[in-house]
Amino acid sequence: MAQASGNKGGRQDRGFAVALAAPAVLIMALFGLFPLLYSIVVSFQRLTLTASDTGFAGLANYVRLFEDGRFGLALAHTFAIAAVALPLQLGLGMALALHFLEDRPLKRLFVALLIIPTVVSPMVAGSMWRLMFDDRFGPINQMIGWLAGERVSILWAIDPRFAYPAIIICDVWQWTPFMFLILLAALSNVDHEQQEAAALDGASKWQIFCFVTLPAIMPIVSIALLIRSLDLLRIFDIVWQLTRGGPGTSTETISIYAYVRGFQEFDTSFVGALVVVLVIALSALLMAALRRLEVAR
Repeated sequence: MAQASGNKGGRQDRGFAVALAAPAVLIMALFGLFPLLYSIVVSFQRLTLTASDTGFAGLANYVRLFEDGRFGLALAHTFAIAAVALPLQLGLGMALALHFLEDRPLKRLFVALLIIPTVVSPMVAGSMWRLMFDDRFGPINQMIGWLAGERVSILWAIDPRFAYPAIIICDVWQWTPFMFLILLAALSNVDHEQQEAAALDGASKWQIFCFVTLPAIMPIVSIALLIRSLDLLRIFDIVWQLTRGGPGTSTETISIYAYVRGFQEFDTSFVGALVVVLVIALSALLMAALRRLEVAR
């Protein structure tokens, strides 16, 4: 009897838990799953600004997508920005976290100031840096001119040689504090006894960091890198405000490419195919990354 009543109570608890979670799951399905299903349906049609053919178009939009050279270039631009910005954010964030791990004068004030860029909207950050990079009124060229001893005219948002550095500088400025906060929290929870034992055995600070501290925080570092990687793969706001994907399409990321094709050229079905391909690719990358994290544990 006691076992039967226990099983009944367990089923009631599970039913209550499911009832509590059901509204959140339904809302997530409504706002997350429905747009994806709609994109899949649209991708097999021929919907544009001037045509509303809802008939079955087969794989025509997918063929157009993979034949479009801009799609490959947009992917390359996105990965290029991520490949440079992500290591810089990790390195600078780690350096700041190691510095502020010790007691410093006015530590709380400086930490509070450092995290300000993270709470700024990316659109605002991009607009602000566009003004700072302005050739006539921006302080960046003026400071470079002071160091060079002569007037310097760098068209950061127009010259293809400097458009990428401008984007990366802005993104690193905004998101390095995110890495800093996560790494500072991780370093604060490292077992100091292991570090002290390694020091007593004659290990240098660099050896302690590489063989004791870094392995201890690696799971958190991996999660931080995964979050920032996914964020960089959908980068839009900063690039749009700085360069609009230009000059030409030299800094056009995959998000800007989708925006232009969908909301300026109104090629709805084509963008639907693009969304489906990106969701499949990113889901595969995410699953592979999560599997590696599980193996590493």
